[in-house]
Amino acid sequence: MPVEVEVRVSSQLPRIDIVGLPAAAVRESAARVRAAIVAIGHSFPERRVTVNLAPADLRKTGAGLDLAIAVGVLAASGAIEAESLAGTAFIGELALDGRLRPLRGALALALAARDSGCAQLIAPEASAAEAALAPDLDVRAAADLGAVLRHLLGAEALSRAVPAPRTIFPAPLLDLAEVRGQERARRALEIAAAGGHALLLRGAPGSGKTMLARRLPGLLPSLDPEEALEVTRIHGVAGSLRGVIACERPFRAPHHSASVAGLLGGGSPPRPGEISLAHCGVLFLDELPEFERRALESLRQVLEDRRVVVARAGSTCVFPADFQLVAAMNPCPCGWRGSPKRDCRCDDAAVRRYAAKISGPLLDRIDLHVPVMPVAWHELDAPTSADGATAAVRARVAAARAQQRKRATPLNARLRDAELDSAARATPEASRLLGRAVERLALSARAARRALRVARSISDLSGESRVDAGAMAEALSFRGDGQAS
Repeated sequence: MPVEVEVRVSSQLPRIDIVGLPAAAVRESAARVRAAIVAIGHSFPERRVTVNLAPADLRKTGAGLDLAIAVGVLAASGAIEAESLAGTAFIGELALDGRLRPLRGALALALAARDSGCAQLIAPEASAAEAALAPDLDVRAAADLGAVLRHLLGAEALSRAVPAPRTIFPAPLLDLAEVRGQERARRALEIAAAGGHALLLRGAPGSGKTMLARRLPGLLPSLDPEEALEVTRIHGVAGSLRGVIACERPFRAPHHSASVAGLLGGGSPPRPGEISLAHCGVLFLDELPEFERRALESLRQVLEDRRVVVARAGSTCVFPADFQLVAAMNPCPCGWRGSPKRDCRCDDAAVRRYAAKISGPLLDRIDLHVPVMPVAWHELDAPTSADGATAAVRARVAAARAQQRKRATPLNARLRDAELDSAARATPEASRLLGRAVERLALSARAARRALRVARSISDLSGESRVDAGAMAEALSFRGDGQAS
């Protein structure tokens, strides 16, 4: 949120007051600003200095307002012409000797400054490259308060910041060809990538669930410029990505001990959680039943709305959360139920309690339920084909997504019910098959519509304009596995 800093110097006893709901770090800026102004050779006004931070009902946090307050004090005391500040925003934390320290979320601050009508932004050198990613904004890099003052006086212009370089985020992509066997799971991964569907992998320990999930980002197209900006902004605010711009989709795999606030976001001030850090990428929840029940139930609304709303007593924060969910779980507490290699030690009651940790409404929102069986040695030792490599699958996924763009619709998993029937164009045979499956498998209306979306993705992968019975049967097979298990 843009904050307007107003400074007034009046003929009263020397004192500095900062008003406008400042947090402790903002109130302490008075000492930093005073020391920095003296350090560059100017005297701090020996009168009453009142600093107002507008809007007054928004709580101000962090040290990023230091530079703006210092410039306001210099302008109010006559060291700078107030007219020279028009259309310019200032961000940065001041050291006692006047140096400018970097700050978190420079890109988010730059976008807020641009949207508020500012044409120029002055930022610390260490944060200027990130801030320069904001389009249509002149970002200048400053090393200290003295350099800012000389720029405003016209004595020595600050250099224009160069936008941050692109970088692979968060790690080099892994090749799907490294996964041996697991043909059904690999097929499900391709369908999920083509339509943006949520995926649940269920199998014994060591069967390859995590290995499969970590290869999903490589099947997705690279971030477009708008998405890259959004991802960089979120991770800049979280402090996990500074000075570079992301070019690959994020992959987040929080531990099952993560708290609700760690997943959804929170704190004071609220910051994005793992769900928002997976925006435009993949959120992998391994050992799904071990997550806190409240955290899992919160996923239901997020999967529908594609955003997280963090409500506090004084404010409400909205974080973007348009991610692709991949979850993994064992078939039972010990993990070996149904395995041909080891005996399961769990009784039926323990298995039911384990499965009951995941609610039906959450399972209903996961489009693809895939059993992952242990792979025999002859499959592990067999050579891989080029058709199953990441590059080949990624090309097929790109072609399927091009079909969706050609229809001028969002990804199939995001299709609204009003758009679904016209986009799917199911044949009469496919519709009858879906109706029989709804009755036999007792699928909910939501699950049936999700099966139709998956069938549309399967048809897009094969280049078909309509959903036929074969595509519908394959889509229902992924719902059937989840229901039966």
